[in-house]
Amino acid sequence: MKLSGRTRLLGVIGHPIDHSLSPKMHNAAFASSGMDYVYVAMDVDPKRLPAAVMGAAALGFHGLNVTMPHKESIVPLLDEVEDAGRIAGAVNTVVIEEGSLKGANTDGSGFVEACRVAGVEFAGQRVLIVGAGGAAAAISFALLGEGIAKMMIVNRTVGRAERLRDRLLPVGSGTEISAGSIQSVEQATLDADVIVNATYLGMKDGDELPVPEVSLGPEKVVCDLVYRAGRETRLIEVARERGARVVAGDRMLLYQGVQAQRLWTGREPNVEAMNYALT
Repeated sequence: MKLSGRTRLLGVIGHPIDHSLSPKMHNAAFASSGMDYVYVAMDVDPKRLPAAVMGAAALGFHGLNVTMPHKESIVPLLDEVEDAGRIAGAVNTVVIEEGSLKGANTDGSGFVEACRVAGVEFAGQRVLIVGAGGAAAAISFALLGEGIAKMMIVNRTVGRAERLRDRLLPVGSGTEISAGSIQSVEQATLDADVIVNATYLGMKDGDELPVPEVSLGPEKVVCDLVYRAGRETRLIEVARERGARVVAGDRMLLYQGVQAQRLWTGREPNVEAMNYALT
């Protein structure tokens, strides 16, 4: 990759960030297409987030990805936020044009695209969302546009699940939306057709499963937002062993990145190159 004063700058900000596969994925696509972009990972302490965002704009960055723990705290620092990010209260993609920062959330739309490519459709399905953070909110919002029949949100802090439910109710016409505590997860898993892990469980060895193993089976679709370089999470391993259809976290990473590149470049990215970089 040859860099010059004309090379457009992109990056991902998070804390920590050394585990991120996004630079490898995006730079592979740019190199394969001959596009003059470079993508870097930047560790930003939460206390320094406002300065980092202003600095990216001042330095001429064309866009950013945003990962934990900044997805929600970056929202008030932006000039404009698209509907998905506004309703989710979280942003994972920023487009910078002439110093103006526009936030979007490709977690939900990327999730739906990843599942569709895997042959998973949502119309009429009963969906369990485990977690109620920014990613859970974005995915929940996207799923309401897919014609699901029922959505159950469970979270360790039930109040957060209830607040997410209340934000979704005005846009969830035709979908039954409920919220509960993590204590209700076993029954909710049994009742669901599709299970989505939107928690951090699975990032570390020894993490407990976000849903009971006995509730998984061939009639389920299990989706995990967590990805681990070079290996599957225990949830995906167990679900696969029990005959469930699975969509792993690297698929979510791939397609939220595909959608982010569309926003930054206005071009269709080389998905094959991006996917190869993740293997």
